[in-house]
Amino acid sequence: MTSAGYREPGLLAKMVTTLDVLSGGRAMLGIGVGAGFNVAEARGLGLPFPPLGERFERLEEAVRICLQMWSDNDGPFTGTHYRLERTLNSPAPVRRPRPPVLIGGSGERRTLRLVAQYADACNLFHGPDLAHKLDVLRAHCEQVGRDYDTIEKTVLLPLDPGARGERVPLLLAELRRLGAIGIDHVIGPVRGSDPQAALELLGKRVVPEALGF
Repeated sequence: MTSAGYREPGLLAKMVTTLDVLSGGRAMLGIGVGAGFNVAEARGLGLPFPPLGERFERLEEAVRICLQMWSDNDGPFTGTHYRLERTLNSPAPVRRPRPPVLIGGSGERRTLRLVAQYADACNLFHGPDLAHKLDVLRAHCEQVGRDYDTIEKTVLLPLDPGARGERVPLLLAELRRLGAIGIDHVIGPVRGSDPQAALELLGKRVVPEALGF
């Protein structure tokens, strides 16, 4: 997962391609708007942080460039912010037809529209409005003629089973709820004072149950 403002899109496409080749076709591009949403982060790294509208424009162009470089079209790309004379990408990715693209964020007007237009997956923030966000994505899909079911829905959710597993029932209940509203995968940091113990609890008591949902 990266932010569109971190790297030039042509270089980003090449980097993901290299990772895909080295991993035997297991790479996936996760991308979000701008230099994250943190002005201090951008300034600390010496990165440009243009207005929000421009960051969305750059995100869309970055995704379009990556998709073009992973296609048979090695011609030029001319956008508002990026101009590439030749979108040659050699060697090509191993994964076919190309590495999947995940767009992160829950913005209803711009982000979810970009998901409907270009992405293979979305990554949403966990919250009480999650079902509504999925409805918004479905509406964007209808507007652009995209099959909503072809998009993988993922959500960010901290995974904390509790020191002795006391939170496992709550976590399983939430995973069941997320599955019921249409979430395919949960992505999240492992929480707890002992990460190794938390991982073991998740592996023994949560993953086997979740696989049966």
